[in-house]
Amino acid sequence: MLPDLPPLPALTRAEGELIDRYLDVVDLLGRINPGRHGDTYRGLRAAQALVGKATALRDALELMHRRGETELHADTLARALRVLDGERRTARVIVPPRSDS
Repeated sequence: MLPDLPPLPALTRAEGELIDRYLDVVDLLGRINPGRHGDTYRGLRAAQALVGKATALRDALELMHRRGETELHADTLARALRVLDGERRTARVIVPPRSDS
């Protein structure tokens, strides 16, 4: 049985869209990361999809700005990222630790 996750903090619809689109981009960047195992076709497919996901991320930020949501509430958004497994997902984007074996 999976542990109960903490509740997602209250977000505006635009903030929720921002978090979702950000994680979409992060997931694709993790698949493209040349420091991780994988094949070029998988990276190519992720890179092709990245264009559309980055556009959606931009659109989410534009919507927030148009609606007068000009400030990112980092603490709240970071809590939402943690609930949505953002720490694990973003870790796939960084250069893996050196293996000296």
